[in-house]
Amino acid sequence: MHHFNYRDNELYCEDVPIKLIAEKVGTPFYLYSHATLKRHFLAFDDAFDGTDRLVCFSAKANTNLAVLKLFANLGGGLDIVSGGELFRGLKAGITPEKIVYSGVGKRKDEIDYALSEGILMFNIESLEELEIINDRARLLKKKAPVAIRVNPDVDPKTHPYISTGLKKNKFGINTEAAIECYKIAGELKNIDVIGIDCHIGSQITEAEPFKDALNSIKALINELGGLNIDIKYLDMGGGLGITYDNESPPYPDEYAGSIIQAIEDMHVKLILEPGRVVVGNAGILVAKVLYRKQGKAKEFVIVDAGMNDLVRPSLYDAFHAIMPVVELEGEQIVADVVGPICETGDFLAVDRRIADFRQGNLLAVMSAGAYGFVMSSNYCSRLKVAEVMVRNDEFHVVRARQNYEDLIEGESIPPFL
Repeated sequence: MHHFNYRDNELYCEDVPIKLIAEKVGTPFYLYSHATLKRHFLAFDDAFDGTDRLVCFSAKANTNLAVLKLFANLGGGLDIVSGGELFRGLKAGITPEKIVYSGVGKRKDEIDYALSEGILMFNIESLEELEIINDRARLLKKKAPVAIRVNPDVDPKTHPYISTGLKKNKFGINTEAAIECYKIAGELKNIDVIGIDCHIGSQITEAEPFKDALNSIKALINELGGLNIDIKYLDMGGGLGITYDNESPPYPDEYAGSIIQAIEDMHVKLILEPGRVVVGNAGILVAKVLYRKQGKAKEFVIVDAGMNDLVRPSLYDAFHAIMPVVELEGEQIVADVVGPICETGDFLAVDRRIADFRQGNLLAVMSAGAYGFVMSSNYCSRLKVAEVMVRNDEFHVVRARQNYEDLIEGESIPPFL
């Protein structure tokens, strides 16, 4: 359930008309529903009720401080992939012992930062990374808690760009090599082996791939037990999909049920890293129609938001529903919804049947709460947009829109020019 609904032909976020926010804030802007964020996080967490677990929101999906603070208040942790995400998580009040550091390319300064803060664990992606973390921990007189990310070679049946658990992907260590990596880790003086990690992809819309991955990981844990390597944490990653169009992903209860049943005889604490499933349908991108243009082959609705604001359609050919903020009369049209960026790939929808939008109309790009603002850029020196959160009948700007001076902050012209 989400809280974007029509009342008297006008789209609301909770109890606030979106048209009113656009008048006050300007367009484009991202808009998040507090009630939806809270409901989705708790629905996911409650699905694992009775299981020893920690829900670490996947920061890469949405790093707005207000969003992270909401999850911190609900007892959530954080899954990070950079020093910047660690900084944001700490600023939002997430305690270090609830933070897991994933990602294939951790720099030494980022490793030092995480070690100094005392995070829960590092998810190790390679033997060389393990050795570097051991060296950094030795220099800092620390012991680094680690899990090895194991690649179970499971097909998540999702877009190839967001598949992470196949043997051809850059992530993790194959099952055979993982055993040797665990043996080496156990001998390193500044490494504390505490867990095992697995992540197979994103926007997964069926439960079977998770079951297949878990069966592979469970067998590995049993084998490690025979080597006297005690696994305390099982990190199952994230990846559960949402409905953008006609997808039918499993509900959290179904997803949780398959995992709980498989680990009931295992003495591990479960780490879960939901991202999209919590925030995806809790946010939208609101834009204004600038022009209508009739081409020889097709019609275009040109809006003030583009691929610099929401890159998913251009990058993944992703579907986002396009809805009018105020319902429009007349028959629907078939058109491309495009932005102001000087790229043919700058589109939000292609050959889409949509409302008969005209200049000045507002439209909502739905299901944009995940991988929206976080993937935005200043390409073409476009300003990054505002982010707004609604709670009940009030709204707050939780990120101000950039201005032109922000575009050149930190730049300088050298004296020889």
